[in-house]
Order: sequence, then structure tokens, then C-alpha cells
Amino acid sequence: MAKTKSSQRVKAYIRSRFSLSGYIDVPAANENIRNNIPFRGPNVYILFVAVVIASVGLNVNSIPVIIGAMLISPLMSPIIGFGLALGTNDTELLLASLKNLGIMFVISLLASTLYFLLTPLVADNPTELLARTNPSIYDVFIAFFGGIAGILELARKDKGTVMSGVAIATALMPPLCTVGYGIANLNWHYAGGALYLFFINCVFIALATFIMVKYLKFPLVGEKEGKFRRRIISYGLLIVVVLVPSVFSAYNIVQENRFTNAATRFVKSNLSLGGTYVYDYSTDLSSKPYTLTLHLAGEALSNDMRAKLLTEAEQYGIMHTQIEILEDATIEVKRLDESEIMRDWLAATQEQLRLRDDSIRSLQTQIEAYKAMELPSAQIADELRAQWPQIQTVYLARADSTIFLVFTETTANKHVPLKNEEVERIEQWLSVRLQTNSVQVVRVNEK
Repeated sequence: MAKTKSSQRVKAYIRSRFSLSGYIDVPAANENIRNNIPFRGPNVYILFVAVVIASVGLNVNSIPVIIGAMLISPLMSPIIGFGLALGTNDTELLLASLKNLGIMFVISLLASTLYFLLTPLVADNPTELLARTNPSIYDVFIAFFGGIAGILELARKDKGTVMSGVAIATALMPPLCTVGYGIANLNWHYAGGALYLFFINCVFIALATFIMVKYLKFPLVGEKEGKFRRRIISYGLLIVVVLVPSVFSAYNIVQENRFTNAATRFVKSNLSLGGTYVYDYSTDLSSKPYTLTLHLAGEALSNDMRAKLLTEAEQYGIMHTQIEILEDATIEVKRLDESEIMRDWLAATQEQLRLRDDSIRSLQTQIEAYKAMELPSAQIADELRAQWPQIQTVYLARADSTIFLVFTETTANKHVPLKNEEVERIEQWLSVRLQTNSVQVVRVNEK
């Protein structure tokens, strides 16, 4: 009995926590959603502003600017209206929602394409654009649960800030602008991937709205249930078709993430390989199988160490064919025994001795050359005085290729100064005596 009362209290507590009774205003929500679907007046200008802001944010890789565009954009209203129409069997609302969403789609596409055609800015690494081109099942979850949060926020009596978060999370405007970028640059990969992401968001926000409209018991408009059920079945088939590519995309993302993490762990555990170390690495996920490139420095990797490295990589799920080793900063280190060291030392010593002998021979050659160039100054001085007694002192010098003879005369003992003709004879004699034509005689008179 006690257990029964305890379980009833627990159930009552849980029911009170999860109950929406008293918090939801269905009529007000119904009216609010319907009133926001028409695309006219301020909504036209607001959409255009949101497109420009989102395009600029994507162009300059600015996340805050992109978030601002998400908050401004009125794109979600017709999508929620489409889900409401499905849930209430309202064909008129369904057509109105699709019509207004189509107009918004075309205007957004034209505005973003025009912007990217005219902008002079070119992003070197457009990460925010690229992030909208590869949707997966995770984007499906975000759109679906964001849609649930959105319809609950619209239906509850006390409004909060949930819709702002839903607008940011589901991101309707950036994918549309990315489609415009793809069209402007003829990049169909970007355009197709972003369009698929926008389609996912629309479909699953509408699906979440449909489910919550049914759960909250929004009043039916009155169309025949059978006819509308067939329409819902068609919508369900569309959902299945949309899901298939996103599942494959999610699978690829998981595989890429696993390989990247495995590569990181493997490199961290093998940074040092004896005298070799890994100074950089990169992964290539653009093709299958994925590849890991290792950049090595230090000593060249030995065959044994290479085999050990490849074997250890298998423990991380990385096969031999997936690893590329680039020894772009390594050197070959030769291990020598004692006899090889002694032989190398002797060879180095002999080379040093040879170089020393060559240097000595070169110096001897230079000395002999200097000796050959030495002038017989004393002998020439005696020969000149014997022929011309008035010559007192004689200086003989070499400057480059010219030999200079400088002499002084004395007038003592009634010596007569040399005439110019005699000076020329001295110059001719000296030229024959030294066997050179580059001779210059200079006479200096004694004071």
C-alpha cells in the first residue's frame, strides 16, 4: 500500500513537471503564426537587409555578423506555417506558406548572387562558406529539435528568448547566401551542398512543427482527413529521400573524425624515434583511403625503426598504405667501429701534412722569387763611381715594374757636374746592365 502511494506521488510529480497544461495558448499561437506568414511591407526590407548582412559575414568569415543575420531573417515564419498547415489540414495556409517561402527564397538567392558578383572582397579561406556545403544527419537533428523549441516558444503564454536561439541554431539564411556565392562563382559544389542544407532545415523544422501541432491539439480547419493523409504520406516519403544523403554524409564525417583522432594520437606517441623526430604531420581526407604524411628531421630513419613505426600505426587503425614518410630534414649518420675511426684519423692527419708541405713549398717559391728580384745595389754603385767619380751616393729601388736609380753628385776636388747626355748614358747603361727597359734615373744635387 505504501509502495503504491509512493509510486503515485512520483508519477504525479513527473506529470506535473512535464505537463504543458496552463502554459500553452494554442489560439494565440495559431493566430500569431498565420499573421506572420504574409511576405509584404517591412518583411521585404528586413529580408533584403538580412541577406546583405549574412553575405558580408560569410565573405569576411565573421561569425558575429552571420549570427546577426540569422536573428534578423524572417524566413522561419512560412516554414512554421507550412508545418501548422499540415497539422491542421489547412490547404489554404499550406499554399500560402509555400508561396511566401518561394518568394523569399528567390529574393534571397538573387540578392546574395548579386552581392557576390559585385563584391571586391575575395576570401582566401572561406571556412564559414565551406561549413554550409557538407550537411549531415547532425544538421537534421538540429533542425528537428530547433523546430520543436520554436513551436513551443510560439505556443506558450509567457514568451522568452527561445526563438532567437532557434534562429541561430537552425541557420536558414547562411545556406541560402552560400548558394548565391556558388552561383556567382560557378562553384556548383558549394551551391548544391548549401541548397541541400537549406532544404534539410526547411523540411525538418516543418516536421517538428507538424508533430507539436498534433501533440498540442491545434484545431483542424476541416479538410477531409483521407485526402490530407495522402498528402502527409507524400511528405513522409520526401523526408526519407532527404535523410538518405545526410546519413551518408554523417558516416563520412565520423570516419574522417576517427582517422584524424587516430593520426593525432599515433603522432603524439611517436614524436621521437631514436635520433629521428616528427616535426610536422598532415592528413589528407579528400580521397579514400585517407592518408597521413609524416615530416621527419634528425637522423635518417633506419629500416628497423621504419618497420616498427608502421607496425605501431596498425594499432591505431592506420594501414601501411595510408602513411607517407617524408625525410625532408634528415641526414645520413654512419656508425663507425674503432678501426674505421683510426683509419679516418690517419687519413685526416695525412691530409693535414700534405697541406702543410704544399704551404711550405709555396713559401719557398715566393722567397726564391723575391731573391731573384733583389737588385745588386752595392755593385752598381761601385761601377758607377768608377766611371763617373763625381757621383757620391747611389740608391737603387724597384717600384712595380720600374727600377729607379737615384744618385747625388759632389763638386769636391774640382769635379764637374754630369751633363744631361751623360745622365742619359747612365740610364742606357743601367737598362743593359739589369736587362730591363723600365729604368728611370733621377739626379739629386748635393746641397
